[in-house]
Amino acid sequence: MMTQASSTGTAPRRIVIDTDPGQDDAVAILLALASPELAVEAITTVAGNVPVALTTKNACALLELTGRTDIPVFAGAARPLHRAPISAEHVHGETGMAGANLPEPTLRPQAIDAATYLVDLLRREPEGTITLVCLGPMTNLALALTHAPDIASRIAGIVAMGGAQREGGNITPTAEFNFFVDPHAARIVMRSGIPITLLPLDVTHRAIATPARLKPIAAVGSPVTDMVVRMLGAEDRFEKQKYGWEGGALHDPLTIGFLLWPQLFAGLRCNVEIEVDAPLCVGQSVVDLWNVTNRVPNALWINDVDADAFYSLLTERLALLD
Repeated sequence: MMTQASSTGTAPRRIVIDTDPGQDDAVAILLALASPELAVEAITTVAGNVPVALTTKNACALLELTGRTDIPVFAGAARPLHRAPISAEHVHGETGMAGANLPEPTLRPQAIDAATYLVDLLRREPEGTITLVCLGPMTNLALALTHAPDIASRIAGIVAMGGAQREGGNITPTAEFNFFVDPHAARIVMRSGIPITLLPLDVTHRAIATPARLKPIAAVGSPVTDMVVRMLGAEDRFEKQKYGWEGGALHDPLTIGFLLWPQLFAGLRCNVEIEVDAPLCVGQSVVDLWNVTNRVPNALWINDVDADAFYSLLTERLALLD
């Protein structure tokens, strides 16, 4: 178990991780737990990769694995705002965590739902002290903003995995999975005025978990790193068949990587709108990279990363979890 006290003497950044684990979500959570620069206030769960009952169980199991049962889990939305649920068992397995082989957790979620928790937390804590890390569909945050618009100005910022421009989509020809599952929620968040950093497929597809990059993680030989290699191997089989890559993209951990090592990343401030109506383009992130619409920029759109440096630092941090 690694305690959360900043090694630099500065107060750690307080974050809430909103997630739908998912193997890559799991690696993002593990990286956050291994990083003294971050204080994980809570994990909120949402339906996405698999139904919310499973994403919640997976979050609880990860906290038990790392000895962090002090971190509360809040179960969230079971379905998108206005659409039927969509999940991705074909990628992540029936449990969402194929390859993890985690035991049934004894940790249970808190009694209140995720959106209510977010409203209560953000109204209670000083303005600008909580950063939200969104790894799945943005349903929980959209519900919170709809019921309590005043919390928008209290959020320090959002760092989210979502969207695509250059890479097209990974669930339809035009849409990335998280935005496709609940485009209405993504639109609410993108129009909220909250400072937002997006890590889309444009950057995550530059950080492939190749055998060469996974070899040092496997060499650590701890229960955590062994699980990470198994999980990524289970997910990589799908992406190898789909894309022909030697390894899969490590999507969600790049959000935590950006918080820890922003110098590894590059991007542009621009306007991003989410399509909710056009049948062929539902969930598409319409990215005005070159300001041709004169719409006000609402996001930092990350499109590049030093992937080798990221994997090296990821390996160092995962080695701290026993």
